[in-house]
Amino acid sequence: MQNTLFIGGGNMAFAILGGLIGSGVSASTFHVVDPSPEAAAKMSTLNIQCTTDWPSDFTPEIVVLAVKPQMMQSVLNNQAAHLSRALIISIAAGVSVAQIQNWSQQGNARVVRCMPNTPALVSQGISGLFFTSNCSVEDRNIAQQIFSSCGEVLVLNEEDEINAVTAISGSGPGYVFFLMEALAEAAKNLGFNESQANLLVSQTFLGAATLAKQSDDSFATLREKVTSKGGTTFAGLEQLRALGVQDAINSAAKAACTRAVELQKGAK
Repeated sequence: MQNTLFIGGGNMAFAILGGLIGSGVSASTFHVVDPSPEAAAKMSTLNIQCTTDWPSDFTPEIVVLAVKPQMMQSVLNNQAAHLSRALIISIAAGVSVAQIQNWSQQGNARVVRCMPNTPALVSQGISGLFFTSNCSVEDRNIAQQIFSSCGEVLVLNEEDEINAVTAISGSGPGYVFFLMEALAEAAKNLGFNESQANLLVSQTFLGAATLAKQSDDSFATLREKVTSKGGTTFAGLEQLRALGVQDAINSAAKAACTRAVELQKGAK
């Protein structure tokens, strides 16, 4: 693993770095730039040095941009002189390759755009990766190593697919938590206390997701296997269909994708 500098030491950076160190990469390979004391405290638990400014004694071959999208232009403008030879990896939603190259004054920069998601915090994330055409095989392997350390990786062919990934897996945990919240509320309405409801729901989602991932069956087949016509699951699913839940989920994904496109346009 080559020397890698993270600009931004938030939760996602911490998750990625924790995964890499857990996979056996030395902490000395990394450096974090973040002015907040909270970031420095978190990184110290991984034995990673965190400074407020670009370090004079650390030359990175890879720079991971882990700052909020609204901070990206300022960060790239300020650090442009340090980025001329580095592979640039961005995990910021709504910031395009063209914007990164323009703001960093590196018109031919090797850029990887990534959309991870919050389950990376427990090494169960999924990250969509898009590579510019000038990224080498080594660049691709390095980026995949970084994000495989905290979950699965899906390589994309077109940059615009990042917006769709944002809508499905980037925003997806929010949809799942919404459904969990609703099912837990239903459990309480049926007489369970909060602790019991949360246990029933969290283990049901975890078990169903694990079964789906390990099975060769499609989601539809798995649903059919637990649905006996005239039975309890059938009765519940009929209500979900009648209330248009599937259409609502499809509309939610479309709205999230549209918003991702709007954010990208607004960042120009």
